[in-house]
Amino acid sequence: MTAAKQPVWDVVALGEALVEFNQTRPGEPQYLQGFGGDTSNAVIAAARAGARTAYLTRLGSDAFGQALLDLWAREGVGTSAVERDAQHPTGIYFVTHGAAGHEFSYLRAGSAASRMAPAWLLGAPVSVLQQCRILHVSGISLAVSASACDTAYEAMRVARAAGARVAFDPNLRLKLWPLARARACIAHAVSLCDIFLPGLDDMAALLGLHDADAIADWGHAQGAATVVVKLGAEGVLLSSADPAVPRQRVPGRSVALVDATGAGDCFDGNLLARLALGDDLAAAVRYANTAASLAVQGFGAVAPLPTAQQVGALL
Repeated sequence: MTAAKQPVWDVVALGEALVEFNQTRPGEPQYLQGFGGDTSNAVIAAARAGARTAYLTRLGSDAFGQALLDLWAREGVGTSAVERDAQHPTGIYFVTHGAAGHEFSYLRAGSAASRMAPAWLLGAPVSVLQQCRILHVSGISLAVSASACDTAYEAMRVARAAGARVAFDPNLRLKLWPLARARACIAHAVSLCDIFLPGLDDMAALLGLHDADAIADWGHAQGAATVVVKLGAEGVLLSSADPAVPRQRVPGRSVALVDATGAGDCFDGNLLARLALGDDLAAAVRYANTAASLAVQGFGAVAPLPTAQQVGALL
């Protein structure tokens, strides 16, 4: 970004947001309504960290779509590039609980967000993409539909052409697409990103890679300049494509785990917020680790996302 054209947005995310119905007691038909969608969670986390944020998506012209718009308004997330669709619904999902843990059931086929297409970016989204510091996209953004995948790729190209950095988290969900397609699409997305944010479990399932250094090497080979490998309780591995910059491990924080549903999204949003606000990578990772350690101590994807004040108190 040049001095003459300061970005309006620190962190912008693209993907599908959903309304959540979480079973309150195993085996009983009562559900608590909440919100989900990995990139939406991440951009809310970034907003709570103090970043200027916006979200790019499509919603149904229904009550669930309005509920998401109301959520983003409360969180200070810009929605000028969110499009409503009278013909296709907002996606929803259910979380049920049993002996094997929690299970997700999605009703998102044919959703408004799945109808994203590259031509849609030529409207309001393109101005947002051209005025941001960092664009965040995930593997779920690609998996929603073939046209959504193409849209995400085009958004990544537009943002980088305007001088923004692009962050990509593979966030593998094999319920959404076949493994072979996931491998090909995710590899191409990594070639279009500057900051690659893989988790250890995802890369083991995607490529059979179980070693953090091997994951970092793969990310750099695809074209990512920076790789941040999330290792759960073991912390994070930071790696730069610059051979003069040594790899670094940042330890995790030991806390009482309540619900890890949105931990990765919380980490991503806080990391990108701090990078956009001027932190170096190691400092941003320490901040994001602390934020994620707070988020896993509460239930749900959005409610326990911490504020900058809460993270600062621990740091």
